Amino acid sequence: MERTLTLALLSALAVAGATLAPVQPAQAQISTRAYAPENLWTLSPTDQTRVISLEYREQSSGRQIPADQLRFYLDQVRLSRWTFSRVKSDIAQSLGTTGGWRPPGPMPGNTIRCESNDGRPRTCSTPWQAQSRLVRQLSSARCTQGTTWFSRRGEVTVSNGCRAEFAPGIGNGGAQNAVNVRCESSDGRFRTCGTGLSGHVQLQRQLSEARCIEGSTYGLRNGSVWVDRGCRGDFVVHRGGMNRPPMNDDYSVTCSSNGGRYTTCAWDARRGQPRLITQLSTDACRAGYSWGYTARTGLWVDHGCRARFGTR
Repeated sequence: MERTLTLALLSALAVAGATLAPVQPAQAQISTRAYAPENLWTLSPTDQTRVISLEYREQSSGRQIPADQLRFYLDQVRLSRWTFSRVKSDIAQSLGTTGGWRPPGPMPGNTIRCESNDGRPRTCSTPWQAQSRLVRQLSSARCTQGTTWFSRRGEVTVSNGCRAEFAPGIGNGGAQNAVNVRCESSDGRFRTCGTGLSGHVQLQRQLSEARCIEGSTYGLRNGSVWVDRGCRGDFVVHRGGMNRPPMNDDYSVTCSSNGGRYTTCAWDARRGQPRLITQLSTDACRAGYSWGYTARTGLWVDHGCRARFGTR
């Protein structure tokens, strides 16, 4: 009797062991498998990161996804609506490619990607020896030329979290069409830099805390770049007149000295020296006395002068 009970107990334990043994590995396998909806953009960024990382780990036998590759997939999900199947396919292709992963995109030489990771400045070389233009922002942080991204011949610099794709600047044919000038208003004083320059000046990199604003704290006049009120920066003068406004005969500004007070008025510095077209006040408008223009002050009127000014 005792022997029969012992055999029955051992048999029951064997059956239970055979049933329970696979449970733990199966549960572990389910917890590490990357299940996700096709429309990854419906997930939070945290969940997108989790499922993409799990998928890469599963396909690569446990390796961690490279940070730049993960960022690329997150950008494609957010900006280009990549599906989970598209991400899986690209991961498989990247693991079967010798020489490491490279982001798919336009042909080499057409665009480059430059990224300020963790807010740190980064300078990227360009395959073109000309100024660059932003063609696609990839970051949530704003990419603003002259503030968070700057261009020089053969390189682009990004900062403060700006991540973007860049291409050759339109109209930048090379050194013969552009001149680089560094000009600094030390102690807030007016200063000119360079000689024999013509065309349109563009701020490439602001070096000062004081803002550099075209026509207000920097510009191009009499063959030189000028800066004022603490503006310090790297500038490029486009000899071909890149981005110059159309010089039509209708451009004019009316400026009034109300109550006889000294007044300045906005004038597009790229149009050169203004000329008095029509006097509108009974008080005389005399150049140098009751109206004038300088690169430092802009267009000004005084002593009751009110008039319309133009380019001819």
